[in-house]
Amino acid sequence: MIKYADTMICFQEIPDEISLSFSITNCPNNCPGCHSPYLREDRGIPVKEVLQDKLNKNKYKVTCILFLGGDDVKQIRELKECLWLCKEAGYKTALYSGFDEIREDLIPLLDYYKVGSYKESLGGLKSSHTNQRLYKIVNNKLEDITYKFWEKHC
Repeated sequence: MIKYADTMICFQEIPDEISLSFSITNCPNNCPGCHSPYLREDRGIPVKEVLQDKLNKNKYKVTCILFLGGDDVKQIRELKECLWLCKEAGYKTALYSGFDEIREDLIPLLDYYKVGSYKESLGGLKSSHTNQRLYKIVNNKLEDITYKFWEKHC
């Protein structure tokens, strides 16, 4: 079951989108220097209990639904169901994964896909030295748009 600790309306996590983000709990990665270690805990509200209601209301003119995690092997089936619901409702979809490998089976359900574990010495997406990558997906092809986070492009 996918649970979330909180939601936020985000303007910077996905370039050119207004995103409703779900901070997914039960993160298995334990990255040193993690900015949200509370997301490792088994806590929160099941996403499926609130997702449809949030998709229907959209009082903030959200264009994208962003899942911050949820692609752990124990969560992947339900994540796919949630992504499909978002797509059916007309939203773009995004996933911030803490894993280093791309899951090909998620590409048809995503418009944006961030991959890469957090390595404190390399920094996050705003660092030009990061190992993390944000891809925009068009016609099942991945275009690296990580550079949009770097200061000279902002």
